Amino acid sequence: MKTHLLPLAPALALAMLWSPSAHALSCDEIMNMVNVNVPASIVVDTIASSGETFSADAIRCLTNEGAPAEIVAAAKAQMQKAAPEDDAPVRGETTKSSKSSGKATDEEYENTEAIGAPKKSGGKSLQDLPEEGTDEDEGRDPEALESAVKAYNAKKPLTASYELFRMLQENQFPDKESKVLYYLARSLYDLEMFHASQYYFIEVLKKGPSNPYFKYALPKLVSIAKFTGDESDLARIVAKIPPEEFPRSARNQLYYLLGVRLYEQDKLTEARKYFGQVSDKSDLYTRSKYFEGVIYNKQGKLKSAVRSFTDVAKTEATASTQQELEELDRLRDLSLMNIARIYYSIENFKDANTYYGYVSRESRYWPQSLFESAWSNFMLSDLNLTLGQLLTLESPFYKQDEFVPEATVLRALTFFNLCEYEDVDRLLLDFDANYRPMHAEMKDFLKQYSTEEGRKLADQAFDRYFGDKAPDTVLPKAMFTRILRDQELAGIVTHLEIMDREETLIDSQKSQWKDSVGEQLHKVIAEDRERLKRRAGLALLQEMVTMTTYLGDLLTQAEIIRFEVIDAKRGILNYMMTTTDLSDTSKETEIDFSVSTNKIYWPFNGEFWQDELGYYRYTEQGSCK
Repeated sequence: MKTHLLPLAPALALAMLWSPSAHALSCDEIMNMVNVNVPASIVVDTIASSGETFSADAIRCLTNEGAPAEIVAAAKAQMQKAAPEDDAPVRGETTKSSKSSGKATDEEYENTEAIGAPKKSGGKSLQDLPEEGTDEDEGRDPEALESAVKAYNAKKPLTASYELFRMLQENQFPDKESKVLYYLARSLYDLEMFHASQYYFIEVLKKGPSNPYFKYALPKLVSIAKFTGDESDLARIVAKIPPEEFPRSARNQLYYLLGVRLYEQDKLTEARKYFGQVSDKSDLYTRSKYFEGVIYNKQGKLKSAVRSFTDVAKTEATASTQQELEELDRLRDLSLMNIARIYYSIENFKDANTYYGYVSRESRYWPQSLFESAWSNFMLSDLNLTLGQLLTLESPFYKQDEFVPEATVLRALTFFNLCEYEDVDRLLLDFDANYRPMHAEMKDFLKQYSTEEGRKLADQAFDRYFGDKAPDTVLPKAMFTRILRDQELAGIVTHLEIMDREETLIDSQKSQWKDSVGEQLHKVIAEDRERLKRRAGLALLQEMVTMTTYLGDLLTQAEIIRFEVIDAKRGILNYMMTTTDLSDTSKETEIDFSVSTNKIYWPFNGEFWQDELGYYRYTEQGSCK
């Protein structure tokens, strides 16, 4: 999921993304994939898996921009279409009965009508949400069900889950199925089998808000999504629930997710309305204010955007868990950077620098803020400070973890402005040698999926770089660190790790339970693992498209700068040939390293010290005549 860090323009910097959602597809994003030659089949798959509902304007945009016919058709297929009947098979597939696995396919689930709508005729610590009560469905329970619930209440979740699972498999009490599903999910939840628990809670939710266990299951699903970091299933569910049916205990989370969904559909005013309904007592209030700032900026209301980001930046650093505290710190730093980017966009580079300077040195975003501040100083013609800031990014403290290839291009541009053409040539030749192989590998990786056979292997895209076997690649670890800052992809990775641990936990149980309940849970996990890996693969492909475009642009910029260097050298040569007085007027300059009472300047000897990072400044005089 993705909240946006505003684009840095006109610099070459790739906009960072901190997100609640990775696959919100606009016309521009689809055309971006088309323009870098992503196979149409991959684009179609990405559109289908996004769950996006496209407006007539979006279809018109794709058509006008020259998108391939199959891509336009895929988008049209998701044009606010009427949902099929709840019990209708999708695309000719046969639906499964609740007696078998009870699991609907992704396509079936995506195409069902809104939950609760009238049917048509024909790392981490898990923070539980409070429950609203213990109302039960009407009617006296059968003795076996009563016994299973008593076992659960007596803190015997293993016994309870075994009995409840048998009831479900044998379809013993069809009129009590919701209660059986709910307490089975609760039992698995207490056993810390969170993915399996999520599966059965979702089965409860599919019965709609009128079901007496709906309002209890949904808060549990919210808790699990917060724990795994993967809110995709929850987001799909939220889109199908009428807002008036949101349970009180999960209302803030659901308003927030609905706001995200509307934001991704570019319904900015509606999205802001739901973000505004998140209580200021909720841990999601700060996230909502952050999104409010992003929306104001997209609407061109820069003063309002700055006010919203300022509210986030001033939020007190208090939270109930370490996880929430870290999230709050990230949002505060990102808000400061967004304010800086707004000032940069209106060419107020001095104020942009001020806000970049407020980002904590301990922040994960400090290296990025330092790099962007270097752009501001470049625009202010403070070239020696620009070079000094870039030197920090080249230090061993960041070089292995921060993927900022643009820093080399900015450094070359700075030396170009100082007329140090030999340095420019050296930097750009090294840049081409380092990054062109990376660009080629990513292009080849994307090209694999252009054939029918390659399309079948799309589920394996994630394993290519994140599987158990170490990949044979020229791509650096720092690039994958950057890619995993996409929170949807990171959430899927965490979710997959949780599923692996869960399978180990299942196998550690008694054989009677393991051979019955455990066997079914293994099937659920295996099926969902493939689904998640497919999503992860598509998310990775999308990130690779962005990164390939980014590197391609930088390589092009590097070539342009080299042409400028050749032209400048030609000008110098012509000047030398037509000027008779070529005497050297340069003078050696003595540098006083103690030039003020409050600062001491020490010459850099190639050795980096952590407390000096960010304070370097060159003393380059330049060779311009």
